[in-house]
Amino acid sequence: MPNIASAKKNMRKSRAAAIRNRAQRSALRTALKNAVATDASPEVKTLAVVLLDRAARKGLIHKNAAARRKSRLAKPIVAA
Repeated sequence: MPNIASAKKNMRKSRAAAIRNRAQRSALRTALKNAVATDASPEVKTLAVVLLDRAARKGLIHKNAAARRKSRLAKPIVAA
């Protein structure tokens, strides 16, 4: 446990950020799973894209990772 006031504050801030990031990451993963489902509607895919953009903007995931996932969502599913 830190003794210095600024270190205590940084610890509080990092805990709050970790909780916030965990919730946003969980929501993003859920949206991606729903969007990948075979019977996903366009609204569900749009929500996933919006969450990907937000996560990239906030630094939750890398911008290239968001772009890659958006690209894969946009690809038509080819039945082989």
